[in-house]
Order: sequence, then structure tokens, then C-alpha cells
Amino acid sequence: MEFEKLKKIIADVLNVDQNEIRMESTFVDDLGADSLDVFQIIMGIEEEFDIEIPAEKAENVATVEQAVEMIKTALN
Repeated sequence: MEFEKLKKIIADVLNVDQNEIRMESTFVDDLGADSLDVFQIIMGIEEEFDIEIPAEKAENVATVEQAVEMIKTALN
């Protein structure tokens, strides 16, 4: 469920097709995100899931899978 919601956020921010987004996708290399895009994705995650992500954790997120794990950890 987190992955589906995250795909929508990523697709909206990066203007990519949700079908292109996979768990192993990297934000920068595979999806073409820059640091501002990643920041917007993190903000979208915080809003969608009603969680707060510390900046030091957000800086280390490079793949969609890492973002999903970060969401799961914050929700538990």
C-alpha cells in the first residue's frame, strides 16, 4: 500500500508514468530527480502519510525501496 501511494507522489513530482517506477528505481539515476525533486517527494510523503521524516534520514534515501522502508518505519 505504501508503494502505491509513493508511486503517485513520485509520478506527480517528477511527471513520470507510474508504471516506470519500481522498488529498485533510484530517484536520481533512474527517474531523473534532482535534490529539489527529492525534497518535494519527501514533503509529499510527510503530508500523505502524516509522518515527519528527519532531514538526516531523508538525505540518505536514494531508491524507492529505501523510501518505502522509511515510511514503514515511521508508521510503526
